[in-house]
Amino acid sequence: MKKNKCLSNSIALLFLITCIFCCLQLSAQNEISDSLVRERMQSIQKTLGQNKVNTQRWWYGWLAGYSAATIVQSTVGILSDTKKNKQDMFLGAITTSLGIIGQFTTPVVPGVATDTFANFSGDNPGYLLVQLKCAEDLLQKAAFAEKEARSWKTHAVCGVVNLSSGLITWLGFKRTVWAGVANFAINTVVCEVQIWSTPSRALKDYRNYCRKYKPGEKLHAGKSDLKWSAGVSAGTIQVILEF
Repeated sequence: MKKNKCLSNSIALLFLITCIFCCLQLSAQNEISDSLVRERMQSIQKTLGQNKVNTQRWWYGWLAGYSAATIVQSTVGILSDTKKNKQDMFLGAITTSLGIIGQFTTPVVPGVATDTFANFSGDNPGYLLVQLKCAEDLLQKAAFAEKEARSWKTHAVCGVVNLSSGLITWLGFKRTVWAGVANFAINTVVCEVQIWSTPSRALKDYRNYCRKYKPGEKLHAGKSDLKWSAGVSAGTIQVILEF
């Protein structure tokens, strides 16, 4: 009996020592030197800076184009003497004004991540890790915004607007079906060019960053608020999920 008890105690002690060793080993693996933290921070800062330039060119360029088209078409519609031209110009102005609204609602916003990054300061080692985590989150959000800007939802919204414009031309203005198809086709080409010209540098740089510093990390839609805890009591295992 005593031998069995000693054997059990020895196994328990060995198990405890093994757990402590594993925890210490994992802790050592998770530690990041200050130099590596700064290297990763500089990499993210450079990426966000370059992404800001590309995003601003795309965002303001399309905003200016849609604004100019809206103003020109509205002016021509007002000055036109024929009903057909008025209808075409005002419908076109409405369509391009929706493009303006789309620019303000697009997931890709110029300079926000870079401006946030500029507020980081401090050299405390513990604070540097917090800054790195925030910087990585900014890069991930910028990458996800670019991914969302080209998602099926964006194509679907543009499709609905363009299809509506084509149907109005065909049925509302009592034109030929080919006039409606032409309207739909022209607007679709413009929308698709806008969507596929959306900057994608942050998405590529985020994947390269993960390959270099965080192997196995993938771009997810967002962080879940799901929390869980587990416990063992009286021969039962309890798992608690909190949403």
